[in-house]
Amino acid sequence: MMEDKRWKGVYSFEDSPFIMEVLTELRDKETDSISFRKGLVKLGRYMGYELTKTMEVEKIKVETPLEETEGVVVKDRRNVVIITVLRAAIPLMEGLIKVLEHARVGIISASRGKAPKFEIEMNYVKVPQVKPEDTVIITDPMIATGSTLIKVIEEVKKYGSPKRLIVLGVLAAPEGISRIKEAHPEVEIFVTKIDRELNEKGYILPGLGDAGDRAFGAPIKVSTLPQMHTLE
Repeated sequence: MMEDKRWKGVYSFEDSPFIMEVLTELRDKETDSISFRKGLVKLGRYMGYELTKTMEVEKIKVETPLEETEGVVVKDRRNVVIITVLRAAIPLMEGLIKVLEHARVGIISASRGKAPKFEIEMNYVKVPQVKPEDTVIITDPMIATGSTLIKVIEEVKKYGSPKRLIVLGVLAAPEGISRIKEAHPEVEIFVTKIDRELNEKGYILPGLGDAGDRAFGAPIKVSTLPQMHTLE
């Protein structure tokens, strides 16, 4: 895990060969949906382990079958709220919760419209009450323009003021990180890699495509569905 000097509180995992190998598989256009989802789960789990390195630890005494010794408890691991941004973040959450098994989970359905306006539509919000001792982790694989996450963060803040507010993703564009940090400077951002830039359609380059579509399949447009006729 390494901090990016361009912003305060922004970290990537570009120093991890294992994570870069998983990311390489996700980038490959030939990777199928099952393998793509499994890759996201791997990343969520690994980043969960890494996040515990930044959490408060308490030393305790423990009795082994032979004698007393010193151990540790990761206190913050007991007070976590994971916010899953549908739908691409579901596998990331699955990986995270394997490490942060005490976490309470919230769900927000939010989608970004087309360029150039990138209007955000938020259809469903179910977030548990946030306590002052909580670490809130918002999971969204792609931090592109930052528009969706800015709205999600604003919504999450309505449920309380946490000890830490973290955005966790797979890839980020510099433009999106800058926008999020400008709107919410206290937010910490953890991603596997910070890519080069956005294109005119708001996609990350070199990126990996639409994470939701690649994980779960592209949605079918209503106009392409077969016509149903009733018998009279």
